Amino acid sequence: MIAAFEEIRVHPSPSVVEKPRLAPVDTSAEQRSDHALMLAVREGELDALGELFERHHGPLFGFLVKHTGDRAAAEDIAQTVFQRMLKYRHTYRDEGCFTAWMYHLARRSAADHFRKGNATPQATDPADLNEHADDTPHAAHRAATNDDHALLQTALARLDCDDREILLLARFQELSFAEIAGILECSVGAAKVRAHRALRELRDIYFRLQNEPIP
Repeated sequence: MIAAFEEIRVHPSPSVVEKPRLAPVDTSAEQRSDHALMLAVREGELDALGELFERHHGPLFGFLVKHTGDRAAAEDIAQTVFQRMLKYRHTYRDEGCFTAWMYHLARRSAADHFRKGNATPQATDPADLNEHADDTPHAAHRAATNDDHALLQTALARLDCDDREILLLARFQELSFAEIAGILECSVGAAKVRAHRALRELRDIYFRLQNEPIP
């Protein structure tokens, strides 16, 4: 099961093929890229932020829940992120990457949230990761597979916050190392080193858990 993290990235499912259209391509908000929508927000088309919220609130909230271990705090921070998108829209660059910018704001917002509350993010609750467990196609192996998932989730929860963060960005949010480097404000090489180090630590914790006696 630990091998599931070896490739870090998860490939998204193929897009559904749409029927050919006879009319010209629609230029409405739902047809625009995230980058185009954020540029529109920057230029004063504030309604475009609503489309970005619809697209990204769910994934952002999921990331923050795993990162902080606190669903209430995650919801507050997610709201703060979109408020800051509006407040700091003029800082969004023409060549920017919206997703990387959003998670950069999320990290800063989370840090500010816990600094004000004089607290630190909690370890991820393994139960919050169940939705990411792979489906088991063979019933005969289901019990063993579920045990492996639980062990992996426990190992992930025991990681240092920074190590858990980079694995969440790469594994669950499906970001490239270039995007992660922008979020963490480091070089691509440094992001790769940190990810590999976090993966190695995850592997070590996983195998230690495997060898622990059953209570």
